[in-house]
Amino acid sequence: MTTQTLKSGAGGRLLDALVLVGLTVLVWQALYEYVGDSALTSPLMTLDYAGSLVRSASFWSHAQATLIAFACSLAISIALGVGLGLLLGLQRFAGDVAEPIFVALYTIPKVTLYPLILLIFGLGLSAKVAFGVIHGVVPIILFTLNAVKNINPVLLRASRVMRLSRWQTIATVLAPAVMPELITGVRVGFSLTMLGVLIGEMFASQRGLGFLIINGISLHNVRMTTAVILIVVAFAIAANSLLLAFDRRMHHAASS
Repeated sequence: MTTQTLKSGAGGRLLDALVLVGLTVLVWQALYEYVGDSALTSPLMTLDYAGSLVRSASFWSHAQATLIAFACSLAISIALGVGLGLLLGLQRFAGDVAEPIFVALYTIPKVTLYPLILLIFGLGLSAKVAFGVIHGVVPIILFTLNAVKNINPVLLRASRVMRLSRWQTIATVLAPAVMPELITGVRVGFSLTMLGVLIGEMFASQRGLGFLIINGISLHNVRMTTAVILIVVAFAIAANSLLLAFDRRMHHAASS
């Protein structure tokens, strides 16, 4: 692939992103003109209020609470997801039994589990972390499990011929082979974990960005609600764009 091709590809993606942003702003402005200030603020007003919001100390106090809960949830989701995915993938029968169970759990509306989570963990950080984990861990398990199940059998036979231990096989054979799919699973789990933490803050906390959103809705503070949602969406898009670029690079390296 030539440098000129890379530049044209990057330029095309940038143009697509600018067009998408422009269309989003136009639709947003049209909705604002239709529903008025009682339900939505204009893009310019929202940006202005979001700018003043991020300059306040109270906002960063809430943002810190969200980031702490999100970091804990994501770390637990990745550790549990990768560990269980590798374990079940290496045990073929256990993996075949567990996979449809996890798929069924993934399709269950998580809102039905919130009363149980609140009874177990109460209000606070632990409940938010639990909300995040139940959203993010299952896709990481499924991606890792399927990556191990679909690994080239020649690689596993070669590890047995070389008399590698299980841990040596995981470190030198399985980990490099499953890494592209694992990154994809982490990318999906990242978004769902963030969603779970924010919803957990709406139900089970008095701190965090999710609490600001639900508090703004309760007080009919449309400016704050819209501005916080915009900040969360901007962060999610930026983080997912970085993860997607890394995901594509890993898949390209694996296929080359």
